[in-house]
Amino acid sequence: MKSPTATFLVRAPDQPGLVARLAGFFYRLGLNIVDASNHTDAHVGDAPRFFMRLVIDLGGLADPKATAELGGSATRRSLEDAFSGLVDELGGSYQVGFSDVPPRVAILCTKDPACVYDLVLRQRSGELPCEIPLIVSNHAHLEPAAESFRIPFFALPVTAATKRDQEQKVLELLRKHHVDLVVLARYMQVLSEELLDAAPPVINIHHGFLPAFQGARPYHQAHARGVKLIGATAHYATKDLDEGPIIEQDVARVSHALSPDDLVRVGRDVERVVLARAVRAHLEKRVIVEGRRTFVL
Repeated sequence: MKSPTATFLVRAPDQPGLVARLAGFFYRLGLNIVDASNHTDAHVGDAPRFFMRLVIDLGGLADPKATAELGGSATRRSLEDAFSGLVDELGGSYQVGFSDVPPRVAILCTKDPACVYDLVLRQRSGELPCEIPLIVSNHAHLEPAAESFRIPFFALPVTAATKRDQEQKVLELLRKHHVDLVVLARYMQVLSEELLDAAPPVINIHHGFLPAFQGARPYHQAHARGVKLIGATAHYATKDLDEGPIIEQDVARVSHALSPDDLVRVGRDVERVVLARAVRAHLEKRVIVEGRRTFVL
């Protein structure tokens, strides 16, 4: 049986010996590093910053060597505590996730089923390592789709007058179902700053290369301008509409022969792929956010 793994994401001021010290920590415990990548960037602040992703095989955590190094208690908690001490010495911070503790993902949608179906099918096939405990919508339109997958569905209608109360109900559902990530699968509502501050990370899909063709009927705007490329952008949602840190983007070439409906079809395909890539990168703990930028390792 394959051993579980731990994925550590580290950020710190750049300095000599970082890779050696981080790798050496796991070497001294007798734990194998099965994947690693790092990047130093000079453009995110006043001084260069270091980012690293390490995937650790936890099969050796119960061995005597690890037990001795961790003070007689070789648990995940003691491993995190010891690693936290090292990162503090480096002036950095870190996150960790475990492969046998799948994140819980809530999908928020409106009426368009394309991204909802795509995400659920990818999750069911094992492509997205997560659980989907609920789907929330401001319409009941996609309830049959959720029922077909036996996923609990919650329809919470919203108007300008009821927005605050509706968002509080959304937050209650996220807490009740212990949600780790929210995915906006064409959820056609702007989330308030209050909700975003209280919710787990939120990933949104935008119908274009940001910032372009904002507002209603984006593909019709693109058609009127005779565009030759259409695209999609997946980003973390922030209080600044469509300006959150970008995780994934892609484009498709189009021509004058395509109608607005054709552009919608092509664009929908791009949106599905880009959103799935972004969600998978987040679930696999590949994304580090630093200011308005992301580093996908």
